[in-house]
Amino acid sequence: MTTKPIDLKKLRVYPLARRKSQARLTDVLVDLTQPPPPCSPHTKRNLQDCARRIREARQAGASVILMFGAHLVKNGGATVVTALLDGGWVTHLATNGAGAIHDWEFAHAGCSTEKVAENVAAGCFGTWRETGRNLHLALLAGGLTGLGFGAALGEFIEHDGVELADREKLARDLRRDPAHPLSGARADLLCAMIEHRLRAGRHTVRHPWKNNSIFAQACRRRIPLTVHPGIGYDIISNHPMFNGAAIGRAAALDFRLLGGSVERLDGGVVLSVGSAIMAPQVFEKSLSCVNNLRLKAGRAIVKNHRIFVVDLQQSGGWDWRKGEPPKDNPAYYQRYCKSFSRMGGEMIYTRCDNTVFLRHLLRELQQLAG
Repeated sequence: MTTKPIDLKKLRVYPLARRKSQARLTDVLVDLTQPPPPCSPHTKRNLQDCARRIREARQAGASVILMFGAHLVKNGGATVVTALLDGGWVTHLATNGAGAIHDWEFAHAGCSTEKVAENVAAGCFGTWRETGRNLHLALLAGGLTGLGFGAALGEFIEHDGVELADREKLARDLRRDPAHPLSGARADLLCAMIEHRLRAGRHTVRHPWKNNSIFAQACRRRIPLTVHPGIGYDIISNHPMFNGAAIGRAAALDFRLLGGSVERLDGGVVLSVGSAIMAPQVFEKSLSCVNNLRLKAGRAIVKNHRIFVVDLQQSGGWDWRKGEPPKDNPAYYQRYCKSFSRMGGEMIYTRCDNTVFLRHLLRELQQLAG
């Protein structure tokens, strides 16, 4: 084998302030005092059904899981998600790595998003010093206390930084008990501190817009927010501090936490909003794991759950109430519909903008609450 891996530690990174960010939080943040744009009668019926199902789920103590893609964050949906949390309507949040990155950049800098084609050609796409550094700081430090990706980042934003352990103590702990469950996290943090000259003690990172951070709001309310990234999917890979082990360790815990919410999904609701890949792929594995454990214990599988899928794409012209389309039908290859239609519960697809759907859903829920 003659191909050699590139050395990411040699990457040149640039200050986030140098980037020409395409979105400002103050421009995109949804104003809940204003009425949402109108929606179609079909969408209205699905919204009313969704609101009723959520209310029934919460009355029964069942999970309501909101899985969302990064565009909900980029479109200023933090205010809507926070209002859903405040109403007690949502019990678990889940997003991808990009959702975490955009949320952190908005909370810290008040802006996010870049010109991808232009910056890839210039070799600077994603190579932003603060983004890669601070998300890794959150994950490396969170690993020492057993936090998953979402909780570690939420704590980092809410508390404006993190405390890094003493190097000598990390080394002593590794020598004393190398088989300890936290040894991997200790070793990763120690190596990062040495390689990147990180001092022990408090690392303060201000987040002036934390009140509009989904991660910080979930942290305040102790609502689980899990992150389900891919290695090499997100711009924090484009950084000398890139650590796949730290990302994977945090994401592995979050996958298990999602399973804990799926365990309580009987009679519950899953909302997949603007997530074409992460939500269907992660949910199907989580549901299978939960059913596996239930059957092993002599229990029934998860049942009576409803899945509401929201995206801007057409549904392939297929009526999903008829079941799965044949393989020669283009609709068969729409992952977000096909995967969720296989998950045991009823799947309802709605073509709608993500923030518009959630704003209307919030109003429907508030009206039901009286």
